Amino acid sequence: MSEQETPVFQIQRVYLKGASLEQPNSPAILLEQESPSVDIQLGVNAGPVADGVFEVTVTATVQTKIKDKTVFLVEASQAGIFEIRNLPPEQMGQVMGIACPQIVYPYLRGNVADLIQRGGFPPVHLAEINFQAMYEQQQQQAADAAAGEAPKVVTQ
Repeated sequence: MSEQETPVFQIQRVYLKGASLEQPNSPAILLEQESPSVDIQLGVNAGPVADGVFEVTVTATVQTKIKDKTVFLVEASQAGIFEIRNLPPEQMGQVMGIACPQIVYPYLRGNVADLIQRGGFPPVHLAEINFQAMYEQQQQQAADAAAGEAPKVVTQ
């Protein structure tokens, strides 16, 4: 293979794109004795930055509540810039939907736990994520949606 055809995958940078911590019901909610419920939402977004350079962002939203009152809400986005060149098109989705998030996610986990702890709470450690299973599930949902839009033939 010539140098032009050699596949390239390089991490250019991993960075905290944004983070926020809100405690809308403090200090009163801090006196509650009841254990809070925890809701964690994750998302992955990828897009081009320049020719052969892509940004992949993993976002987490962590909300804890006691009854209907929020104890704290954390939103954080961790991103990575990756140089990805000369890969077959069918592999690009997997690289940006599986490999890149697996690199970025540990940084997000650490930043979320640190932010929560700095807010005065015990850290919430995000669970390990199987990005391959997540990617495959998203692909299946997209395929199902596309199939749902196609005209259906009914036979009796």
